[in-house]
Amino acid sequence: MSPGSVNHVASTRPTPTSSEGIVDKFLDAIWMERGLSINTLGAYRADLMALQRWLAQRDTSLMFATRADLLAFIANRAKEGSKPRSTARQLSSFRRFYRFLVREGVIQEDPTVKIEMPKIGRSLPKSLTENEVESLLAAPEISDPLGHRDRAMLEVLYATGLRVSELINLKQNQVNLNQGVLRIRGKGDRERLIPIGEESQRWLREFLTGPRVEILLERQSEYLFPTRRGDRMTRQAFWHIIKRYAKKADIAGKLSPHTLRHAFATHLLNNGADLRVVQMLLGHSDLSTTQIYTHVARERMKELHAQHHPRG
Repeated sequence: MSPGSVNHVASTRPTPTSSEGIVDKFLDAIWMERGLSINTLGAYRADLMALQRWLAQRDTSLMFATRADLLAFIANRAKEGSKPRSTARQLSSFRRFYRFLVREGVIQEDPTVKIEMPKIGRSLPKSLTENEVESLLAAPEISDPLGHRDRAMLEVLYATGLRVSELINLKQNQVNLNQGVLRIRGKGDRERLIPIGEESQRWLREFLTGPRVEILLERQSEYLFPTRRGDRMTRQAFWHIIKRYAKKADIAGKLSPHTLRHAFATHLLNNGADLRVVQMLLGHSDLSTTQIYTHVARERMKELHAQHHPRG
């Protein structure tokens, strides 16, 4: 390697094991600094190890990667059909990783500095109309204990705007039905109190006093919405539940696990809620993240105007 090489860190080339070790050190550091979730840390690891495997085929490694290497990786991803949003997310992972290496003195220069982010349009989250939400909430068969649990979960999700990960991890000690609030510790370990709403409280009370007991039988579980084994539900299982009930409710279009969270925010804004209140309820650290819902509300108003105004 020439003296002018960008990332000269040692006289010997690191082994794959040392690359994995520095990735582990990076993940530990950002977990300590930012309190990121296991899912987010897993995404960082997957991005970095995908890059490491590709670099290994070029007889180099993460710690010796140059700007040209990274540009070649991005070009290869585009050739394989990777979307700009996916590439931008990976590049964001690489930037944070290489900034960490510079800060720790592992490398001297950051190879991502002059790499531009792919230009991507900011997509509006899919939301449901209020009638569609009512149809979705009514889809579970509440005579069945699991169906009653699903109805209560959907009611809580729509009433609070929780992230799916927050919903499935809810524990009984986070719920105060007397005060009508949930205590949530979300991204970045930030805590917030969220009103549940009367309708959601009613479904929760009914679930806790009957169907939940039937689901668990003699087992104990700290989770508010347990499976029959007493475990917490997985994100994938809840996603299947959403899709099943959406099909039953005849709701067309592409849904996501966060569809009811989007509906919660959009419907609040449609009915005059203050943007900063919605930001607080959603647990967004940055108001600009919440502002995308104002665009959703605006697009919905345009649709209604075009549909109902005589000169629409």
